[in-house]
Amino acid sequence: MPYALANDGAELFYKDWGEGSPVVLLHGWPLTGDTFDDAAIALAERGFRCIVPDRRGFGRSEQTWTGNDYDTYADDVAAILDEAGVDEPVALVGFSMGGGEVARFQTRFPGRTSAAVLISSIVPYMLQTDDNPNGVPQSVFDEMTAGMKKDREHFFTGFFKDFYGVGTLSSPVSDEVLMNSWRQTMLSGTKNMLDAAKAFATTDFRPDLDSFQSPTLVIHGTADKTVPIDATGRVVAAQVPGAQLIEYDGSAHGVFATDKQRLIEDLVGFLGTRVGQGSAIPLNAEA
Repeated sequence: MPYALANDGAELFYKDWGEGSPVVLLHGWPLTGDTFDDAAIALAERGFRCIVPDRRGFGRSEQTWTGNDYDTYADDVAAILDEAGVDEPVALVGFSMGGGEVARFQTRFPGRTSAAVLISSIVPYMLQTDDNPNGVPQSVFDEMTAGMKKDREHFFTGFFKDFYGVGTLSSPVSDEVLMNSWRQTMLSGTKNMLDAAKAFATTDFRPDLDSFQSPTLVIHGTADKTVPIDATGRVVAAQVPGAQLIEYDGSAHGVFATDKQRLIEDLVGFLGTRVGQGSAIPLNAEA
């Protein structure tokens, strides 16, 4: 299993699947890179090289005491690319918290991005403030922190129901998807989990929007209760020149599971027309 060393010596796990134009798939909180397995397989089978890290503190990467901030997360992505020998521009795909890494990486490493995709992303700013009225109130994040500190195992059992839009009478995902999400979450370090939640809740990426110079795709569910679309996806689409917005009507946050096939088709279609030689094989063909 490949590991890279971060600038501070932390060991960072990543998957390296396929050959061709590089695509980096950045997972959300509180999960791991495994959430991108289906998309990574589809992309790798169609001529892309997929780099899929576990963020520091999550999954199989080292649980560090410090460095749980977006400048470090972006530097970690660069360290993984260096270890993997990728020196050409890469397509960055970020889900939820991973969208912040897409934004900050482009600011810190201009010219290294060939395309950007934000899926249910927290960019540009999650926190509700006077100049960001559609954001999430600080009290919501305070309640989340209190719940995790009291009993994080129990907290995430309920958290993932909103994450996937599970209702009283119906569910867009199986019980096993919920179980696997809980399992992935328990691999994370509590300190990393808490620090990462503070980072995605309070980091203001509005200045980073100027760094989006490559083709940009925004995908967001209109019923996302975890990351409201009016504070995030629609703002990016309005402020990044040329950005394409695809709204998944009625979809919740975890579209990689609730809308798996549609998401794969949208990723393959967008990246295949804008990045290198990928998508030489049609999506509905035998790979």
